Amino acid sequence: MEAIEKLRAKCLERGASGIRGLARVFRRLDANRSGTLDADELHRGLEEMGLALEPQEIEQICQRWDRHGDGTLDLEEFLRALRPPMSQARKDIIAAAFAKLDRSGDGVVTVGDLRGIYSGRDHPKFQSGEWTEDDVFQHFLDNFDAGDKDGQVTAAEFLDYYSGVSASVDTDEEFVAMMTSAWQL
Repeated sequence: MEAIEKLRAKCLERGASGIRGLARVFRRLDANRSGTLDADELHRGLEEMGLALEPQEIEQICQRWDRHGDGTLDLEEFLRALRPPMSQARKDIIAAAFAKLDRSGDGVVTVGDLRGIYSGRDHPKFQSGEWTEDDVFQHFLDNFDAGDKDGQVTAAEFLDYYSGVSASVDTDEEFVAMMTSAWQL
């Protein structure tokens, strides 16, 4: 078994917290916020999570995901590689949810797309006067908006978010039911 597959299996044994927990540890270990990890940081993070691999397996992972030949691996690419591939049924339901949000049909979900189809008025911070309804919508979008938090969520960002969620759901039927219920599809 390839090292990345072995690590994926170990993470998935932990359920929903496996890959996400590992991501949190790695982001914390990335002290200089470079978005990369060296072999030592990778080793420490895996040990901290109780996911220790053999030294040659860590080396294999580092060599495989070192895109620039500088002895580091891109954290986000590596975390995406850990996720199991998604079936077409899962991709289709994610696309349907995104299409529901993208009212303008321009391939990007913004606060403007959310106005009129959702209400933020029941959010506690809206009710306390701390946030406007647009603030509620922006906070909601930030969950899906990868990296730059530019207030816009692309289909790729939405798919990436749900790829992480998908990793913790065993069957396509369960995932489709969850998405159908959550997005009222």
